[in-house]
Amino acid sequence: MQAINFDVAQKIRFRPEFALWANGPGPYPVRFFNLRETVREPVRINLISGDSARPILYDPRYFDWGNTGFDRKLPRDAGFSGFRVMNGRNVERDWLAFQGASYFRSSGSDDQYGLSARGIAVNTATSTREEFPIFTQFWIAEGAVPESPVTIYALLEGPSITGAYKFEVRHGKGDVMDVHAELFARADIERLGVAPLTSMFWYSEANRNQAGDWRPEIHDSDGLCMWRGNGERIWRPLADPPGVQVNSYMDVNPKGFGLMQRDRDFEDYQDDGAFYNKRPSVWVEPRGAWGEGAVQLVEINTADEIHDNIVAYWVPKTKLAAGKSLRLDYRLYWQDPEPFLPKGIAHVVATRRGRAGIAGSQGLPGYKFAIDFEGGPLSDMPQRYDLKPIVTLSRGRVTSAYSLKVVGTRRWRAVFDAVFDGRDPVNLRCVLQQNGKPLTETWMYQLFP
Repeated sequence: MQAINFDVAQKIRFRPEFALWANGPGPYPVRFFNLRETVREPVRINLISGDSARPILYDPRYFDWGNTGFDRKLPRDAGFSGFRVMNGRNVERDWLAFQGASYFRSSGSDDQYGLSARGIAVNTATSTREEFPIFTQFWIAEGAVPESPVTIYALLEGPSITGAYKFEVRHGKGDVMDVHAELFARADIERLGVAPLTSMFWYSEANRNQAGDWRPEIHDSDGLCMWRGNGERIWRPLADPPGVQVNSYMDVNPKGFGLMQRDRDFEDYQDDGAFYNKRPSVWVEPRGAWGEGAVQLVEINTADEIHDNIVAYWVPKTKLAAGKSLRLDYRLYWQDPEPFLPKGIAHVVATRRGRAGIAGSQGLPGYKFAIDFEGGPLSDMPQRYDLKPIVTLSRGRVTSAYSLKVVGTRRWRAVFDAVFDGRDPVNLRCVLQQNGKPLTETWMYQLFP
């Protein structure tokens, strides 16, 4: 497997005539992945037809091996590493894929893969080594009619946990996935991450000083969005921290959270290969009450775009002990625009920072922030002077805070200086208010001086 690296794997292709449902009845044939350097564990795949299930047996004839020679080197029962659901018959684009540990992803509204989801996260960013449970077996159900959702069952196996999953996926203008999971702990779990999302953030307009590339921005997601149980809407721009950074946002019965790609403008990326402007956002909508816990965000330093360095998930307050079980239902939205943009208030569309103080002067010990908001009551509001940015810092002080309407747009901008000394991280919050009433979602930021 070590020899089947990325370049070699691109030469090995599944023959479309052997796809599951290559000739119908449903519109989405299923093709299978071969094993490779980064995915060495074979998985068992079964077909459900009516009330019965049968295994889909591996055969090297299913693949076009090109000039790699691995059809002669691999055992004839090597097995599949996963599968993908195609956009149609005789179409080379897929829109849903399960491969590697418990990872899966969908291409969203713009038919472009980006961030991934996982079945579960175990002991992420703890003193205990992180576990990566594996989907060891799948059952794919035959759709009764072409309009039926793609239904997939999966068995999860790991040292500390096992479980059964059901996915019902609907493909259209964006993809919607209903997830049902029943989990059983084999050992005490220090940190259980529910509905985990994994993404990449290197730099944006807010941290261009960390850029190591000519492109203006590089990220799969630019922020964590949260809709708290009390109704508050929060936008937390992502960061590339100096090390591993973990932040927890306590909540009770959250309405949802997700890793979003709000910046959809090609001009801001100038990338005609990776198309970061088309990467999907993913929103997690709990089904039922999840109780007390926290949305946890893990950010890891990176110096390249090839590494996933962002993880977000829900952590229940009550730890899952050995012998205990947990039942979960949630819905994943892989689409743009966001499925639950805040109504009645504006949302953050850009975060910029620079040197504090007056332009042309020596500057102050801190940073100037400019936050752009759009939507809600601000869209048609003319320039006025009673909108105030309410800003708080974990340390330091705020100076020169004001707001204005951005000329020629429907956006409003909050501007302020965060003045502080030292190198310790600074946590910031900002919301735009009129007569004490919030007009925007809450902007939260973590700064690493």
